[in-house]
Amino acid sequence: MYQPMAVEGESPMIETKRSQAWKYAFWGLILAGGLAPSVGCQVSVAGQTLPSPYYLRDDVQYFPAGPENKIANETAAMKKARAESLQQRR
Repeated sequence: MYQPMAVEGESPMIETKRSQAWKYAFWGLILAGGLAPSVGCQVSVAGQTLPSPYYLRDDVQYFPAGPENKIANETAAMKKARAESLQQRR
């Protein structure tokens, strides 16, 4: 089995820990590189929002436009009351 030589003044134990750290770092990068393509997300490129790979299965929500006047019911009631008061004056 290959045993890396320790740097002068270092113990073999430190060299073993260093090689283990490199091994864990290598496998961590391999794992991260394998998981990265499987994650979908939206990306903004040059002012465009590009969809995730799952946009065909996304549940799109549609909210219809509301009334121009936010207090439409109150406006209608006031018009009705005004029309009734004009009817009573005649």
